[in-house]
Amino acid sequence: MDSLWRAVTGGQTSRLRRRRVLGEYIKTWRRRWFVLKQGKLFWFKDSDVTRVSRPRGVVPVASCLTVKGAEDILNKQNAFEISLRAETMYFIADSDKEKEDWINSIGRCIVQHSRSVTDSEIVDYDHKR
Repeated sequence: MDSLWRAVTGGQTSRLRRRRVLGEYIKTWRRRWFVLKQGKLFWFKDSDVTRVSRPRGVVPVASCLTVKGAEDILNKQNAFEISLRAETMYFIADSDKEKEDWINSIGRCIVQHSRSVTDSEIVDYDHKR
């Protein structure tokens, strides 16, 4: 499946993997396929992804606060969560290794796309105005 996505995206690094995700409106677990690419996490209803495929949703990784295991919360093996400001998304990977790969990949992406503090945002509380 990775080779299919590389062909579609022109060889750029990305991940296409099947994941179970809790439905947004109907709270049941559904299989979805996810791509982590250029600071965004896209999801698709099926694995037949081409250049014209439209994602069912997208999360800008810069808006993610944390990514971590969630087995204890969901009582399901290989579960992990992505926390955003307004919500938490839950996922179940097919294996422990795949779960760790996703957590590491998304975590690295969060760090790479996090906004750096600029000099103009630093407040000098010792300096009197």
